[in-house]
Amino acid sequence: MILAFLLFGVTQTPDGPFHRPHPALWRLVLCLSIVYELFLIFLLLQTADHGRQLLKHIDNALGEPLPEREYCQNCYFYDPNNPSNPFHNVWEKMDGFVASHFFGWWLKTLILRDYWLCTVLSIMFEILEYTFEHQLPNFCECWWDHWILDALICNGLGIYIGMRTLRYLSMKPYHWRGMWNIPTLGGRLKRIATQFTPYFWMDFDWRPIETLKRWVAMIAVISMFLLAELNTFYLKFVLWVPSEHYLCLGRLILFLFWGAVSMRETFQYLDDPNCKKFGRQSWMTAAITITELLVSIKFGWHTITKPIPVYLQYFWLTGLIGLISWTVWHFFIVHYIYKDHNKKAVQAQREENAPILDSNENEFQSSNQTNSLNSKNGIVRRKKKT
Repeated sequence: MILAFLLFGVTQTPDGPFHRPHPALWRLVLCLSIVYELFLIFLLLQTADHGRQLLKHIDNALGEPLPEREYCQNCYFYDPNNPSNPFHNVWEKMDGFVASHFFGWWLKTLILRDYWLCTVLSIMFEILEYTFEHQLPNFCECWWDHWILDALICNGLGIYIGMRTLRYLSMKPYHWRGMWNIPTLGGRLKRIATQFTPYFWMDFDWRPIETLKRWVAMIAVISMFLLAELNTFYLKFVLWVPSEHYLCLGRLILFLFWGAVSMRETFQYLDDPNCKKFGRQSWMTAAITITELLVSIKFGWHTITKPIPVYLQYFWLTGLIGLISWTVWHFFIVHYIYKDHNKKAVQAQREENAPILDSNENEFQSSNQTNSLNSKNGIVRRKKKT
């Protein structure tokens, strides 16, 4: 039944914003998001135990509690108690997740296409790990793991390479020719490879503080992005799915495709005055993210309801108040002050030009009166002559 739906969707759904390597691929991506959303809704209607056992139909090894692990027990960057290998804590962190961090942020940069947006998201997620480390044990990391290994090296290097890739794609000339019009075999192979590159490239200039609409949309994009990141960890925790399982990797790959289309549709909605509605993939990605949150809340209620430490509550409350205050100041108070200042400047300019206009008007009236008198005198002279 799922295959029949996918076949129907690939052949009948409208094309999306992407056309390479073929529009059918992006139709399939949209249909897979619909299937995944329906699965999440079905999972949401189950109990926590039934939902976990349901995954045994995919893999018999699933549905078992995850083994407990200890995190951030020894946070020495240089451990003097181990003279043979004092940097053993650093080397123990050099696993597959380092490469996943780097390649993940490289691909996210290609999706978001903005350096500051990627940097904000990277820092915000590290703060979220601090906030929820009392709920998820694997969020508990050493300070140098958070800010040096993750944020600075892995994420920062991935963002930098992503921006260099974006610069290359924006400057690269695109000359599309038919394969059979290329005379050499090497040229044809190169043309096949370029079929998997963009048909054309569009740089994203989000301009978040230009209007209130763009600012609110930018906050929504950041919130949904961070929520999707958190769902990755909460879902595998409440569903008892190991981090190295192929389901986790498959979900991340699908989200990369969904996110790429969603960001393109969102930018077009904000930047194109002729675009009046969100795209289909944007709505589906938002629905999936919210449904995943509901599944995490239902299956992990005892985990989700663990209270956040008081100092972190004050931190987030201060940040929220600051965000709201800056929004009101920039888009309302400053706007009206600037608008009032412009009105006063225009009025002052008019008052400065008023005497000049009045004098010009008087000169114009006096010249008209003189011309009319001269014309009357001329008429009188003509009558006397006659």
